[in-house]
Order: sequence, then C-alpha cells, then structure tokens
Amino acid sequence: MTPPVTYRTETTDGRARLGVLTTPHGEVATPNFMPVGTRAAVRALDSRDLVEVGAQMVLANTYHLMLRPGANTVADLGGLHRFMGWEGAILTDSGGYQVFSLDPHVDEEGIAFHSTYDGARVHLTPEDAVRIQEELGADVAMILDVCIGLPAHRTAVEEAMERTLRWAERALEEQSRPDQALFGIIQGGVDDELRGRSAAATAALGFPGFGIGGLSVGEPIEDRNRALEVVVAELPADKPRYTMGLGDPEGVLDAVGRGIDLFDCVWPTRLARHGRVLTPIGDYNLKRSEHRLSDLPLQAGCNCRTCSTYSRAYLRHLLTTRELSAHRLISIHNLAYTMQLMRDIRSTIGEGRFAEFQAATVARRLSPNAE
Repeated sequence: MTPPVTYRTETTDGRARLGVLTTPHGEVATPNFMPVGTRAAVRALDSRDLVEVGAQMVLANTYHLMLRPGANTVADLGGLHRFMGWEGAILTDSGGYQVFSLDPHVDEEGIAFHSTYDGARVHLTPEDAVRIQEELGADVAMILDVCIGLPAHRTAVEEAMERTLRWAERALEEQSRPDQALFGIIQGGVDDELRGRSAAATAALGFPGFGIGGLSVGEPIEDRNRALEVVVAELPADKPRYTMGLGDPEGVLDAVGRGIDLFDCVWPTRLARHGRVLTPIGDYNLKRSEHRLSDLPLQAGCNCRTCSTYSRAYLRHLLTTRELSAHRLISIHNLAYTMQLMRDIRSTIGEGRFAEFQAATVARRLSPNAE
C-alpha cells in the first residue's frame, strides 16, 4: 500500500535540498513554511487569504482543538479540512509544547494538566494524542513528546529524550488511520550525543517523517545549528525533516542550508499584530511617526493585496485607532513576504546558488538601510 505522505528530493545544493512532499491533499514544494492556525484558523486570516499568499500547508494545534471545540466535533463536521475550509495539506502538532507551558505532571503514562479554558483537569497519553489527531483528520500528525526547558541538567534532558522514544513506540502501535502519516519527534536539547542518539533511534522506528523538537526556544544560534547538523546526519535522505517552531528568515536559511525541509512559526502574524513589517531589506515598526504621511506601500515591489491597495499612512492609521483590519492586512503582507522567501530559496537551490542567496539575503536584512 502506498504511504499517505511521501517525500522525494528533486535536487541538492550542498546540504540544502529541493523536494516535493506528496500528501492526500496535494503536493507541497519544499523547503516550505507552514502558517500556524492554532485553533483551526491563522489569526485574523481566512483560507482564501492563505491561498492568495501562496501557502500550501498549514499547522493546527491538537491541544487547543481537543479542548475547543473538541476533536469529536471536528470529526462530526467532516474533519479539519472541511471544518476550516482549507483544501491544502494540514499538519497537527501533538500539543506537547503548549502543555508543557502549563506546569504539567508528567509520568510514564502521560501528561496531566489543567485546561487554559476552564481549569478542568485533563490527562493526555501518547495513545490519546494519536486518537485525537486521527479524529481531526490532518494529513500529518505528530507524536506526543516530552518537552523540556533549556538550559537543563543533562540527566533531565536524557530522561525526557528517552521517554519521548518510548512514547514514540506506543504512538506507532496506536496508529490506525491509513490516510494519515505519523511523524516522530527528536529531542535531546543541545547535547550532541543525546541529539544523535535520539535521531538514530527515532529513524530506526520507521516513521515516514521527522520533527526536530526542543529548539528555537532561545538557545544560542550556533548550538541550534550544530544540533540540526547532528540530527540530519542520522536521518534517512528519503524522508522529510521538519524543524518545529522555527520561522525567522535568518533561522530558516540556516536550517535549509543544513538539509531541513519544513518550518512553522507564529512569528509573521504575531509581529504583524504589533505593527512590525517584514521586508527583504530589514523589518520596521509601522507605528513610528515617519510613516504617518507616507504614501508608500509596506514594501516596494511587493504585489500582495495589502501592498497593491493600501499606503503605510493608512495602515498606520488602522493600527493607531485599533481597527482589527490592521491585523489582517499586515499579516497578509508578512506571510506574502515569507512565502516569497521560500520560493526564492527553492529557486536558488535549483540553480545551485543557495549559499550566495543566503549570504546576500542576510546582509540585506541586517543592513542599516532598512525601510
């Protein structure tokens, strides 16, 4: 039987690779960025907005959806794709990262925590995480992993990593939905030996793809990059690699250059809600007074709906008067910028000049001549 999700590499440029992820809801060109739709909605945007900016795959959060409206409700309404009106691919994370911000009780059986909605006591096991995601019906589900804050003692990091491996085995045994892929998650902090051991053991379990968890949480850039190198060296070349929670341009470029295929982050839309605008020559704060009378678009040469229609002065006005449309319009631009960056990344890998593009992009964004 053909697996529901497959990956193929089209070409490589150094360790960067151009590929295609095939899912039950279409092909996803990689490297690619997944906008985060935590509660089955990317904040302030709808599915048509996502199509227009070029999104091919989005992420939704199991923890939030299992509590509101409930996985069974989503299933009764036709599954996550129909529920949110999105025809492209969807990945659901297991909720482990969100749960571990709630000071949960963790033991070998699973995680116990209090709901952020009503305070009710909730218990989540590795098997529960699989069953819930099968009800939600995403194309890709993630195992429940044990997240740990950094810095942490090596013993604690190792215990979390080993427990994640045991939970991965239980998740595989529970999986039953033939049209959904279940990805493993690699832990190990920024310890080279633990990361390598986690990656090798997770790969040996035969998952069709791999999430790299426990990074992008404030660790030094050089530690994150080294951890990615250690992990990629242990993973099979014919399966996708996903660095969870990474989404800033410089970080994405670093990770692509080390062989990573998928990314997600709330970063573009969260910054938009605070008036921060992303551009190829640096980011800027639209709330600053110099934009009050500017008739320029957010970014010269950008053809997104926002830049094609509205001036900085108008969008700044929406921000300062707290009009909700400001969040949507700036988010459209920030995601359009991010998706264009991914298209440029794919193009330059195909042309064999990714390293040159990375260096030029970082130099432009970090120059003092930002808009």
